[in-house]
Parts: sequence; C-alpha cells; structure tokens
Amino acid sequence: MRLRTPTKAAATAVAAVLSSAALLNASPATAADTAPGTSFTADPRATWQTDGIVWALAPANGVVYVAGTFGSVRPPGAAPGERSVPRRNFAAFDAVSGRLLPCAPSFTGGAGTVRALHASRDGKVLYVGGSFSRAGGTGVANVAALNTADCTVRKAFRPPVTATVRAIDATDRAVYLGGDFTMAGGRARKRIAAFTPDGSLLPFRADFDAPVRALSAVPSRAKVYAGGDFESVNGHRTHALVALSSTTGATAHSYPGWLPPRSVVKSIAHDGTRFYVGAEGHGHGVFDGRVAGRLDDDTMVWKDTCLGATQAVLPYEGVLYSASHAHDCGRTPGGFPEQSDGDRQHLLAQSPGDRTILHWFPDTDEGVGEQIGPRALTVARGVLWVGGEFTKVNGRPQQGLTRFAGGPDTGAPKAPVLLPPAAGGGKVVLRWRAAWDRDDASLTYRLHRDGRLVSRQRAASTPWNRPLMSYTDAVRAGTRHVYTIEVTDGTNTSPRSAPVTVAAPAKAVRRKGGART
Repeated sequence: MRLRTPTKAAATAVAAVLSSAALLNASPATAADTAPGTSFTADPRATWQTDGIVWALAPANGVVYVAGTFGSVRPPGAAPGERSVPRRNFAAFDAVSGRLLPCAPSFTGGAGTVRALHASRDGKVLYVGGSFSRAGGTGVANVAALNTADCTVRKAFRPPVTATVRAIDATDRAVYLGGDFTMAGGRARKRIAAFTPDGSLLPFRADFDAPVRALSAVPSRAKVYAGGDFESVNGHRTHALVALSSTTGATAHSYPGWLPPRSVVKSIAHDGTRFYVGAEGHGHGVFDGRVAGRLDDDTMVWKDTCLGATQAVLPYEGVLYSASHAHDCGRTPGGFPEQSDGDRQHLLAQSPGDRTILHWFPDTDEGVGEQIGPRALTVARGVLWVGGEFTKVNGRPQQGLTRFAGGPDTGAPKAPVLLPPAAGGGKVVLRWRAAWDRDDASLTYRLHRDGRLVSRQRAASTPWNRPLMSYTDAVRAGTRHVYTIEVTDGTNTSPRSAPVTVAAPAKAVRRKGGART
C-alpha cells in the first residue's frame, strides 16, 4: 500500500487519547492521513546477498547492476558461504523479481573494486568506474563500458585513467568521471574529466586539489555539480562543493559557508528543480546531514542538522531518501534525539520542501568495512534498492544488498503489554505503552474484555516517542474479567497480548454506626 507519513506536529495532535465512547465509533481518519506519502513499505523483499561491500547501483531496462568489493553472491536467506555463486565485484539482477542474471564480467586488477556505475539515458550502455585493470577478458584502466543488450565490454570506450574513478554521470553528449586521477585520456585532468560516448577526451577541464566523490550533471542548466574532499577548484578556494560549466569546466558557482571544514560531500542528486547534497564529517563541529539548493539560482532551500555521515541521497516521487548512520536528528523537524543505547537510523525519508523527516524507518546495522551501513540507493521499476556494508536489515541477517517495494505491507506492529490495572468503585483502569510501526505513524489499539471489544483508540507513535495510553472500563462490583489488547496498522494486526485478569472489588456493606465492611 502507499504509506502515509505525518509531520511531527500532526503526530503530536493525533497522539492525544480520545474518550472511549467516542473512539469506539470514531472514523479512522486522522491528521496523519493528509501527510506526504512515501512510495515504499519498510518491509524488505527477498533479495540476493553479497559477501562484501556494495559501493554502487545503477538501473537500466529492468535490470539493476550492483558493484563493489565482493567475490560472490548468495540467495535470499542463505548464510555466509552457503550456495554461493561467483561474482567478482559486479552482478546483475532483475529489477522486479530480484532474480540473479547471467551478466557477470569480473572486474579485477588494481585494487580490485568498482566504485561507480551509471547507465546512459537510453539504457544501452553501462559505464563502470573504480580501481581495476580488466573488465572480463578486456584490458582497461579504471573505467569501462558495457553493452547492456549482451553484457559485452565496449571496445570503443576504454580511455586510460591513471587512478580510481569514484563518480560517473552522463548526458547524451558527455560522460563525466570524477575520482583520484591526475591523467585521463593521455592528458592532464586533475580529478575530473569528460569523454564522448565513444571514448574521445573532451576539452572540458577543471582542476581539483583532492578527490571528487560525487557528480550530478544537469543539461538543462548546462552545469555539472561536483562534490568531494577538495579545498581548491580552478585555482580558487572552493570547499567540498562546486558547480561547473558542463562544456568548459569553468567554475559556475561555489558555495562558501554551506559546509564547514572537515566535512566532505559524498553524494549529489537532483530532481529537475532542486539539487541535494549528502555530507560526511570528521571530528567536532562538522556537518553530516543533507542540504537542498535551487537549480535556478544555486541558493540554499534548507539544511538539516542530523549527525551521522550521509553516504547517498535520492529524490523520488516527491520524497528525498538518504542512506547514512544518523544518530541525532533532534533539531530537524520530525527528527529524533540521540538514543541512550547508541541506536542509529540508517535509512531516512524527508520532505524535499522543508526537510521534515517522514515516518518510514526500515533499518540496517553498521556491518563490515568502515561500518557505515548503507552506501548506495537507486529505484528501478518502482523498487528501491539499497547497497552497502550492512549484514542485517530490520534485525534479520541480510548482507550487502536489500530492496523495498510499494507493497504488500507485511509488517505487523508488536502488541503492547497491559500494565498492572487498578480497580475500584465499579471501574477498571487499563494502561499500556504505545507500540510503534516502521512505516505507519498512526496505529489503532483494540482492547477486549472477556473477548468482547470495549475500546478502540488511535494514536501516533515513533520508536523514540511512545505515549502512555489508558482506558477506564465500567464493570459491576464483585465481577472478574479478562482483558487483552491488539494493535493494527490498518493492514496487519498483531496477535493479542497476554491476558490480564482483574477482580472488581465487591461493594462494601454499611453496618450500624456508620462503619463499612
């Protein structure tokens, strides 16, 4: 189902516990129903796994290409080493079914890793970058291109690049490469270069003093956005983010003050109106979150303040998705405070208009390698694919790769525990702590007395904000009753809670002299 996610203000309003009489007959509509909607459930689909890190994802013609630093893949549910299929740093899957496909050139030599993928707009060519010297049986130099129709290496596109390629973007006329190199196509090109689709070096030239890690070309504005570790571009101080002329490489715009020292740009994407930047910082006083800017005039729209390095940003159908290891978003609307147990939220959805964090909380662990968690995002045929270092998704074993679709929503919230009740005066007071769900902010609680529904309450909750709820039941004195509670997100319902038995005290009998027994 298409999920509805509330703003923080809406969630607070919904969280108030209504009277039991009104709730039992209340309409299920709440303020949460009018909030922006995400496109995916938080329930992962069955997905193949890798035995290492996924650095890059790219879709083309119903196929999702997966690349990184790994030696094999294994089926959904298989433990490490079980039913492994060799795939050297590159694999291909059906975008909808997730089926492993035979396209499997090995990328080897060099450091033996693929760091960047990008498909041409028509989907006929897949550009591959990293640190490798062979693509299948073909000698290459850190960059290659595949014909997607038959998974063969394009011999026309084999420009020599002297060091790791970390980012690729392409238009109909140019293929832009960013990375660590200082020579490309036999000419000096410091960390960025552009080639024609047939591999000829273009006159585009810009000099960076440190690696370029992210590229986003915007042909309609004749610009290429670049991000990375740099402090100087084209001889001028330019920290971490720059916009270049897409034809000459001249600096079109810089962004002083957007990113503090010790923060670098790891990802850039745009939606035709705005561009989005994901940052990673080291040390105190750094910026780890996301920034939105306008493509028309390069002014800032918003800047969030989440802590926890952002590795990927992806705008899709009016929502900005990101991969990070966020641990404190307390100053971002809809965000969460630092958790006492050190818990982190590795996948987020935000409103592009005002940065509000939406109620969509699938999660991974930190995983292997640098223990960052997810590192790459893409959408193909309505399915969100996530790659990275993780070894668990929503608490269950799943390494390197996972995916989320628009439905079905299969995750039922966990039933709350009924707290010890209080009884007296013909009343029983039941209390419980609200449950929470990964992709539904507003949940409905159904309280049963002796198997009969006596209360239906709806409230909003998050993992970090679970309000105490209650219901006062009128019963006859001297009677015993059994209470259970269940919770539903509208699609999935939890099992009923453990029963709680309550004995309502008998009415006292007044004796002569006014004493009561």
